[in-house]
Amino acid sequence: MEIRPVSDLRNKFSEIEKKVKEGKPVYLTKNGYGSMVVLSIEQYSQLTEDIEMKLDEADRFAKSTKERLTHDEVFSNIRSQLNE
Repeated sequence: MEIRPVSDLRNKFSEIEKKVKEGKPVYLTKNGYGSMVVLSIEQYSQLTEDIEMKLDEADRFAKSTKERLTHDEVFSNIRSQLNE
């Protein structure tokens, strides 16, 4: 795991860029606490691709039915599926 102070983003950009291009995320800290993660565009796309697809699927389902769930019902359903 690559953990760097956020100042390295400015001062050692090429080192961070090299790690990211190797497919490794770089975790940045500010004042000793986690601040952000730097990923390649490809890594970010892989993380969000399924989310976009699932949101599109949910939109299509919502158009086809009058059924609506509260956020408590949604998260309860997700928790039960994860626990199976």
